[in-house]
Amino acid sequence: MSTYQELKRQIADLEAKAEEARRLELQSIISEIKFKIAEYSLNAKDLGLSADGTVRRQGSIVAPTYMGPNGEKWTGRGRQPDWIKNAIENGRNKEDFLIK
Repeated sequence: MSTYQELKRQIADLEAKAEEARRLELQSIISEIKFKIAEYSLNAKDLGLSADGTVRRQGSIVAPTYMGPNGEKWTGRGRQPDWIKNAIENGRNKEDFLIK
């Protein structure tokens, strides 16, 4: 039977191998995507992307619902950003940040 330390070394070795396999696969996938983009003369708009990093889904972009103290914006969908989590932990209410 393997010792705890031997198992930890095996885990570390497997994690390193998995990361290398991921890196190699990503290189191949990115090359393939770049080839298709060039082949079909696609641009960011065709792919549903925008310059500000938002992703279009089914042709629409969701407007932000909340604005943080430093101008940060959040749609209210997905994981809460740190600025709103911290505010709630400090006794603030999510509704305090609603964009009106």
